[in-house]
Amino acid sequence: MPSQRQLFFEYLGIPSSRPLGLEISSARGIYLYGPDGKEYIDLVSGVAVSNLGHQHPEIILAVKDQVDRHMHLMVYGELIQSPQIQLAEALAGVLPPQLHSTFFVTSGSEAIEGAMKLAKRFTGRTEVIAFRNAYHGGTQGALSLAGSEALKNSFRPLIPDIRFLDFNNFENLSSISCKTACVVAETIQAEAGIVLPEEGFLESLRKRCTETGALLVIDDIQMGMGRTGKMFSFEHTGIIPDILCLAKAFGGGMPLGAFISSKEIMSSLTHDPELGHITTFGGHPVSCAAALASLNYLTSKKIYETAENKAGIFIKRLSGHPSINTIRHIGLMLGIDLNSSESVHKLIPVFLNNGLIADSFLFRPKAFRIAPPLIITEEEIHQTCDKIIICLDQL
Repeated sequence: MPSQRQLFFEYLGIPSSRPLGLEISSARGIYLYGPDGKEYIDLVSGVAVSNLGHQHPEIILAVKDQVDRHMHLMVYGELIQSPQIQLAEALAGVLPPQLHSTFFVTSGSEAIEGAMKLAKRFTGRTEVIAFRNAYHGGTQGALSLAGSEALKNSFRPLIPDIRFLDFNNFENLSSISCKTACVVAETIQAEAGIVLPEEGFLESLRKRCTETGALLVIDDIQMGMGRTGKMFSFEHTGIIPDILCLAKAFGGGMPLGAFISSKEIMSSLTHDPELGHITTFGGHPVSCAAALASLNYLTSKKIYETAENKAGIFIKRLSGHPSINTIRHIGLMLGIDLNSSESVHKLIPVFLNNGLIADSFLFRPKAFRIAPPLIITEEEIHQTCDKIIICLDQL
C-alpha cells in the first residue's frame, strides 16, 4: 500500500520541486507532530497564519458552534449572516473611523485584487504603483505588483500600467501623480527579509497620495493581527490607509481575507457596473466565526504586546553567533542573515532533523525567518534558541 508521502507526490499539484515533504498528523500550540510522534516547533506560524498557535481552544469552539448552525449558504453579499456582521462590526471597533466598511474575500491575493479594482473604480484612473522587493500574492493582478521579475516573467503579459518605486526612497515619491489610482505598499517589506521603513517615509508616502488623489493601499496581510507588536502594522506610524488588506492570521487558521475602506469608497463597487467584485466563498461563515474568536482574544488579552520582549530573547540569545551576520525585526517577526544563501539552504533540513520548521524569504535567500506563534512562552523561546544554536553550529 502506498505511503502518504508517495500519494502526496503522485496526486497533488505542488508548486516547488523541493517541498519540505514533512508529514504532519496533528498540531497544538507552537508544535506540529509527525505520525511517529516526533515534535516540531513551528517557527513560521504557517507563514504568519497561526498567530495564536494551532488548535486554539476558543477558535476551535467557535468553529464547532458555527458548523452546527450552518456553513455556506449563498454567494457573498446576498444574505444577512451573523458571523459576517459580528466580525465586520468588531473590526470597525478596532480600526480608525475611516476604515469601517469591510468586503470579505477568501485570501490575501483576492484582497489585493479587490483593492486594486476598488481604487481604479473610485478614482477613474488606471496606474497602480508598487515597490520593488514587495510580494502581494500569486494571482495575475497581485503578481503584477510583485517586485521581482523572476517570479512573474513566465506569466507575462500581466496587468499593464504598473510602476515600481524603491522602498525608502523619498525622491521616488514624486512619481506618484494625478494619473495614479493607488499605491500598494507594505509598512514592513516582509519577503525582502523584514525591511523596516525609514523614519518619515510612510508619512511622506501618505502625504503624496493625499496631494495627488491617489489611494493608499496598505497590505497588512503578513504583518497584521498582532505580529508586529500592535494589532495592525500601520499603527506604528501616523498614517491611515485608504484601503487596508488583511488575510493570513486574520482568519484564525481558517481561509479568510478582506479589503476595508470607507463606505464612500466601497460603495463604488455597487454600480457601473453592479457587482463590481464578486466572490463565492468570501466571508465563509465558519471562517468568520474563527476570525471573530481570534480577534476577540487578541483585543481582550493583548498578547501582541509581549511580542517585542519575546523577540528580544531571540536576539540576545542568537546575536554574536559566528554564522549570523545581521538580525532585523519588528515584534515577533525576525529576519536573520547568514553568510550566504547556500548556508540557509543547508540549514533548513538541519532544522527539520532537530525538530524546527523554518523557511527563507522570497527576495532575500541568505536570510531565514523566525515568526513563531505569539503565544510562545519565554521558556519555549529558550528551548528553541538552544536548538537553533545547535543547528547553526553544524554549518
